Amino acid sequence: MKLQCDVEVVNRMLPTFGLKSKGKGIRAMLSIGKHLDKTTQRSNVYLLICTAKDRAGSKYKLKENIEKFFTWFVEEGKATVRLKEPAVDICLSKADANSLKNFLSAARLAHRGSDTDSLPLSTLTPVRARDVEKPKKKLTIISKKDYPLTSNFPYSLEQLQVSYCKLSRVDMRMLSLKALRRLDLSNNHIKKLPATIGDLSCLAELVLHNNHLESFSEALCLSTLQRSLQHLDLSQNRLQLLPAQFCQLRELVNLKLDDNKLLRLPFRIGQFTKMRFLSAAHNQLTVLPGDFRKLSLENLDLFGNPFTQPNPLDHTIQLTFPLTLQEMASRAVLNFRIPYGPHLIPFHLCHELEFAKVCDCGQACLNSYIQTAVSMNLHLVSHTVVLVDDMGGTEAPVQRHFCSLMCYCEFLDSCVQRGMR
Repeated sequence: MKLQCDVEVVNRMLPTFGLKSKGKGIRAMLSIGKHLDKTTQRSNVYLLICTAKDRAGSKYKLKENIEKFFTWFVEEGKATVRLKEPAVDICLSKADANSLKNFLSAARLAHRGSDTDSLPLSTLTPVRARDVEKPKKKLTIISKKDYPLTSNFPYSLEQLQVSYCKLSRVDMRMLSLKALRRLDLSNNHIKKLPATIGDLSCLAELVLHNNHLESFSEALCLSTLQRSLQHLDLSQNRLQLLPAQFCQLRELVNLKLDDNKLLRLPFRIGQFTKMRFLSAAHNQLTVLPGDFRKLSLENLDLFGNPFTQPNPLDHTIQLTFPLTLQEMASRAVLNFRIPYGPHLIPFHLCHELEFAKVCDCGQACLNSYIQTAVSMNLHLVSHTVVLVDDMGGTEAPVQRHFCSLMCYCEFLDSCVQRGMR
C-alpha cells in the first residue's frame, strides 16, 4: 500500500521546549509493509515515509502504536495519524481522497494486528527521485524532439504549452489532465478539435493560434466549457463560420478571431455579457449582427474587414401577408415570455425561437421581417477601438430587423428627420 502526498511529521514534545513546528508539509511517498525487527527477530508492519532529502525513509511501527486518527477533512485529501511512540503526529495533505481513505483503512488494520495476508502490503525500499518530487504544475514544449512519445504528461499539470511540434490532432493524453487550466496548442497543424476537450472542466484558457482549424464544433459549445472558458484564441486559422451555439460560452472575457475567413459573427453575440476584449481583424466581415449593439467592451479590433457602406433604403423584405399561424404563435411565445422546451413543442421550433430577431419596437420576429443595415460608431460598445480602415474610421454597418412595414417606415422617417437637421 503506497500513498503520494505532502507530509509533515510534528513532534508533540516541541512545545515543552518552547519550540514550534514549521507548519509546512513536503512531498513524500508513504508505504505500509513488513520489516524485520533486528532486536526481536520478528517481522512487524511499519509505515515508511520517504522524501526527496531522505529517500531511504523513516520507519514507524504501526501494530498497537496508533493513538488516534483525525479524518475530519479526508474528503479534501487531509488527515492526521497520531502515534504513541515516538510521540509524533503525521499530518497528511494534498492526497487523492480515495487513495487516502484506502491507506488509512490499511493503517487501521495494521494497528489492530490483523492477519498480514489480508493487508495490501508494499516492499519497504528507498524510492526513486521522481516519486517524491513536487507535483509539476507547468510544462512548456516548443520543439518536436522534446515531445513525450512513450511517457505520460504529469497528472498534476495546470498549464501546458505544446507549440511548434507539427501536431495534426490533439493528443488524447492531454485530455486526461483534469486539473488543466491553460492549454496552449498554438503554431501546430491541428485541423479538428475533439469534443472531449469539453471534459476538461477546469479549462479557463485555450490557445489555438496559427493552426489549420476549419470549424469549431457545437459539442464544444455545449460542454462544461460553458462554465469555465474565459480566454479563447482562434486567430490565424481557416474558420469561415462559427456555430450558433458558440454564444453559449458565456464566461468568455477575451476572444481572438483575427486572420481567419469569417463571413459573419455569431447571430447572438450580445449574449457575451462578460466579454471585454474582442478582436476579429482581417476576416471577410461585411456587416455586424444586430446583437452586436448589446456588447460592453474595453477593447475592440475589427481592422481589415471589407465592411460595406450601409444604406437604410437597401433592404431585404421577407414579410408574408397575412402572417402565418406559426409566425404569430412564435411571436406570442417570445413577446409574452411563455415557457417552452422540446418536451412541449418540436425541437426545430425551439431552435427557431432561440434565434429569433428583435425589432426596434422590442417585438420578436422569426421568418417574417424586413432587414437592413445602418452605420454604428463602435465607441458605443467599446472604450477603445482600433481603426476599422486606413482612413481612420471607427464606424461599421450593423444589421437591423423590423417586424412590420409600419416599424420600418417609422425608422425611415427618423432617418429623414435626422438628415434634415
